[in-house]
Amino acid sequence: MSELTIVGNKEWCHFDKLNIPAIKARVDSGAKTSSIQATDITTYKKNKENWVRFYIQPLTENRSISIECESKIIATRIIKSSSGIPEKRYVISSPVTMGNETWDIELTLADRDNMEFKMLLGRQAMENRMIVNPSEEFLMGNIPDEEIDKKYETFVMKKSGLKIAVLASNPELYSNKRLMEAGRARGHEMVFLNVQQCYMKLDTATPEIRYRGGNVINDFDAVIPRIKTSMTFYGCALLRMFKSLGTYCLNEAESISSSRDKLFSSQLFSKNDIHIPTTGFAKSPLDTKDLIHMVGGAPLIIKLLESTQGKGVVLAETNKAAESVINAFKSLNANILVQEFIREANGKDLRCFVVDGRVVASIERTAAKGEFRANIHQGGSASIVRISSEEKKLALKSAKILNLPVAGVDLIRSNKGPLLLEVNSSPGLEGIENATGKDIAGNIIQAIEKKLKYVTI
Repeated sequence: MSELTIVGNKEWCHFDKLNIPAIKARVDSGAKTSSIQATDITTYKKNKENWVRFYIQPLTENRSISIECESKIIATRIIKSSSGIPEKRYVISSPVTMGNETWDIELTLADRDNMEFKMLLGRQAMENRMIVNPSEEFLMGNIPDEEIDKKYETFVMKKSGLKIAVLASNPELYSNKRLMEAGRARGHEMVFLNVQQCYMKLDTATPEIRYRGGNVINDFDAVIPRIKTSMTFYGCALLRMFKSLGTYCLNEAESISSSRDKLFSSQLFSKNDIHIPTTGFAKSPLDTKDLIHMVGGAPLIIKLLESTQGKGVVLAETNKAAESVINAFKSLNANILVQEFIREANGKDLRCFVVDGRVVASIERTAAKGEFRANIHQGGSASIVRISSEEKKLALKSAKILNLPVAGVDLIRSNKGPLLLEVNSSPGLEGIENATGKDIAGNIIQAIEKKLKYVTI
């Protein structure tokens, strides 16, 4: 028997057959089988044999790189996930190279999007060949970042000619940085535009949008609006101007305005048979008691119409407290909604991220201890969740009613079935990308490419 090779708890692998130049694997002798991350799995027949086509995002640090792979299926197994749900997984065989050694291993195609390592090397693949030293890593050789970039440079999309602006306020915000990164990774020219530093020239002959003291910016193919609530009026005016100049706006001004008017959007949802918590609106303090009774009494939720990220949302636990809060808001001439409290939701809600008519990711948000709001910005936590077909239909229909190609749709599970809480026209990416591991920023860029009929080379 030949001498066993000692490997660390993590090692670099590459698969010539699958066209994967480098992928970091967790080496785990406690796991029997090996697995590799796979998405968009489809099966087909080739020479009367069953084959599978799938995509791998091999780099945890760069979700924008996606490699199309195909292989013959050698087996199908039913495996229970960590949550106990049985899943059908396809098994393929491929030569793997670690250091100077190459040999054939079996791989199950698994959803590892939310895991740190896109590949797991199990003991079956290591039998009679190697032994793990769990206190060491990269004993077969580490690969520096510069070399990884070089290995993957051919997978970065060539320039397609699109010039895309991210219209927002803070270039350091995670969502804005990810959109810029994802667009550049797909070969586009990405420009960050600060909403407040854009201004307009209204003229029938030469209408213009200018930036920072004189640069004319009429030549964008598309604009991705990430407009904060306090800049809604001016930001939407800019979007209307961009649209009039022939620029594609991913979410249009009218849709953003409608989504941020909670009363108007609630009226639209009610009209279109979208189930929402019972909601009330009144102007006069004389109506307060009946308003509270109308939504089922305390406890109830009181929302400022302009509230975002859970701010301006109050839980009133008694009728007296509700009266006091409602009348206090009215004395300040603040517009509010009063909404029934869904006790059985137990401080949880669902965020469904819609891109171009598809729910590309969904998470369950759980409120922090002592808090009723599940928003991430209010200390809530997020975890990946599987939504029902009814919840998916509700999310898609809600975004469609507001004509939003990109939307964060918030739902709540009640004894009456799923209810719509609200639709966010500038949904954040950080919580949902980190919880699911999905390249949602890349999905958004691809939606623009599809709309503008650009084909990446």
